[in-house]
Amino acid sequence: MAIGWISLLKTVPWTDVISTAPVVADGAKKLWNAVAKKSAPAAAPIEAAPTALAPEAEALAQVQARLALIETTASELQHQMLASSELIKALADQNTGLIKRAEANRVRLLWLSGAVVVAGVLAAISLAMVLTR
Repeated sequence: MAIGWISLLKTVPWTDVISTAPVVADGAKKLWNAVAKKSAPAAAPIEAAPTALAPEAEALAQVQARLALIETTASELQHQMLASSELIKALADQNTGLIKRAEANRVRLLWLSGAVVVAGVLAAISLAMVLTR
């Protein structure tokens, strides 16, 4: 199971991912700023219509009621869009942090590999010197 993950991680083009992480974060910030600037439309108060109305007045009251419902729905959608864009921004920031940590781990792994190679060479030289005496 772990070998599958390792092979999957090896196929990821990390240089591309790392280079595009700031672009993703900037795009999420722009989305957040654009959505946050828009204010939710104020819902019009729904007035109770009198029971005995002329047909035109009744039709107008129905249209007004539907319009108020649509405004309420648009306001709810605006709030959902704000929440979604906030989530996208948080995920983009988290992705940027993850990429930075992955890059730092990659650099540490390279240094550690170099140190192990140097230690191995020194150990082999030491062993050869001890055996030749």
